[in-house]
This record gives sequence, C-alpha cells and structure tokens, in this order.
Amino acid sequence: MNSILIVAHAPLAHALRQCALHVFPDCEAALAALDVQPNVSPEESLGAARILLEQQLHRGGARSQVLVLADVFGATPCNVAQQLVDGARSRLVAGVNLPMLLRAVTYRHEPLDAQVQRAIAGGTAGVMQVAVAAPLNQVRRKYSDQDIRDHQQ
Repeated sequence: MNSILIVAHAPLAHALRQCALHVFPDCEAALAALDVQPNVSPEESLGAARILLEQQLHRGGARSQVLVLADVFGATPCNVAQQLVDGARSRLVAGVNLPMLLRAVTYRHEPLDAQVQRAIAGGTAGVMQVAVAAPLNQVRRKYSDQDIRDHQQ
C-alpha cells in the first residue's frame, strides 16, 4: 500500500490531512503532512520533509512507495518536494486540492503510476463551475428563507 505526503504552505497541509482523515479515518498512518512555514528556510523544510518521507517509506515495508502532493508548482513547498522524490519509490504531483487527495487516498492500494493518474484525474474533475439555475425538480425562490414581510432584527 502506498503512503501520501502533503507538502504545502502552512496551514494547508495539515488542514487537508484532517479533511482526508474525516472521510477515511483508517488511513492515519498512510497520510503525513508538512506545513512549510514562512519563517523557516527551505533547507530546514527539506530536512523535515526528508524525515517524513523516510518514515512513510519505512511504514510500508521494502516495496512501499510514496505519493507526494504539493500545493503550488514553483513555490517553496513544491521546490522542497522536488528535491525529495526519486521517480521510482516516490512521485510528485503539484496543485493539490481536496478532491485530488481523496482520490489518492481511495486508490492508495494501486501501483504508484496508477495512483498518480487517478489523483490528477480527481483533482481535475473536482474543479467545476456550479450552475446558478435551480435543479429541474425545484422552484427557485425569489427571496431568502426569510419572508420579506418579516421584519425581525
């Protein structure tokens, strides 16, 4: 089973981890997070990230692999993560969002290449414009829940 390491600007990494644990409480050991703080040097962040990556690799045994998810390509968290991954036992995907993370957790039992593709597909499919029109079976109200004749304060 693959592990996941989220590397993002503080406090996003831990917030995403908590959201994923809300949906998948059984994946706590397979999901690590590093919040990159603005007052910490990239070298210090890299050191902390290396420790987390090694912990995730050792948890899964000799054949374990880690999917590293970063928030913004070209920003410090992604640059730190790029120095971590080796392309064999670990891969990096930038642009993490909650749909991407949930998809990655769902498919953590698949080979790393497949998990990467599913994570990217989940992240992409999770971004959409939501229609303003009412659903077909509902009437759109002209006013909010409060009737305009109510003068509650």
